[in-house]
Amino acid sequence: MGCFFACSGDSNKKKRSENPNHNPKDIINSNFKNKAQDRTSSTAAADDSAAKQQLDSRRDVNGRKEEPREVVVPSSDARVSGVTDVTVEGNTSSSKARTFTYQELVDATDNFRSGFLGQGGFGKVYKGRILDTNEVVAIKQLDRNGLQGIREFVVEVLTLSLADHPNLVKLIGYCAEGEQRLLVYEYMPLGSLETHLHDLRSKQKALDWNARMKIAAGAARGLEYLHDKMKPPVIYRDLKCSNILLDEGYHSKLSDFGLAKVGPVGDNTHVSTRVMGTYGYCAPDYAMTGQLTFKSDIYSFGVVLLELITGRKAIDSTKDGREQNLVAWARPMFKDRRKFCQMADPALQGQYPSRGLYQALAIAAMCVQEQPNTRPFIADVVTALNYLASQIYDPSQTRNPHHRRTPSSSNVKQDSSNSKKSEAEESQSENDSED
Repeated sequence: MGCFFACSGDSNKKKRSENPNHNPKDIINSNFKNKAQDRTSSTAAADDSAAKQQLDSRRDVNGRKEEPREVVVPSSDARVSGVTDVTVEGNTSSSKARTFTYQELVDATDNFRSGFLGQGGFGKVYKGRILDTNEVVAIKQLDRNGLQGIREFVVEVLTLSLADHPNLVKLIGYCAEGEQRLLVYEYMPLGSLETHLHDLRSKQKALDWNARMKIAAGAARGLEYLHDKMKPPVIYRDLKCSNILLDEGYHSKLSDFGLAKVGPVGDNTHVSTRVMGTYGYCAPDYAMTGQLTFKSDIYSFGVVLLELITGRKAIDSTKDGREQNLVAWARPMFKDRRKFCQMADPALQGQYPSRGLYQALAIAAMCVQEQPNTRPFIADVVTALNYLASQIYDPSQTRNPHHRRTPSSSNVKQDSSNSKKSEAEESQSENDSED
């Protein structure tokens, strides 16, 4: 396969190209058709089946997935008394996370009787207000019988205490008092990306194209920080829509780092570990071998980007056959540029730029490549998505938006002809503006 991105070889042995002069359009405008030709839906189905078997093999008697623990702590009652220093691009940072008493968090949430936001593998999440600072926060309370436990709690504190980036959710503090384990984060008023894509409330407006590209670019920058700026580098391992939180203006931030793992360093190419993650987002190579690399995160990011473009879920059991798995559904369509418009989320109502759609799909297709060493470096993904996010789409300036409608039998040919003409005119218009 030809490569969209300026990358080759094993990402864990060398970093991505540092050439500051490369053109972002060159990264995403090359050989899409040839690259897609090498994909086969049968191989995708086999990989998906193997991945599902790996992930579904760890279930307890109640049918609940049991996540293996990987971070060693002295005991289940261990307190998080401090964290080690970490170097980020040559600077040493120490933990600034505050230690809360349990009573302070009880007071902040009215004894956990109000402000319930949701529930995940860690436990319940509440909106609260820290009384002495008057700061609005989100508080996660560990469910001792839940899918995640003490070790994930420690990893979350260590990772976020040492990280500082606008596209990572900020850890305000934690509580490790007695049997209680709680995490205190900055409050993200717009909730998760999953809610905006797959669980819209009545009369809630769907995300427009500009917001989707902005969210994708922000999430990519957060992932780049973990891969390329933190030392030692960190593999996120749990990138999915529900873990991307949105601040005002659709500013995206990665959250939930309980499964994060220190990545390979030096001459090491991977980290051997038990398979953990979410089916549909987990890279098939990792699911089958247990060999975790930075490219495992790239695959997960590609799935999220496909969700943003198509509006479909990574796994949707309500659909038939191959359409249940987003990647398996998308791969055959990557081969035919004429089908790209069919992949756009119907909720966009045709309000998107043709060129931007093609380029975003090109990035997603590269990220979900079956072979990990052919997936792009995260820095190149960031370059490409920053460019797409900067190309603000204005529907009022488009003469013929791609409105989805069912034509009558009497004018099918006319509509088809007009559609092709519209795309040609829009493409020519964009070329003229770029020149």
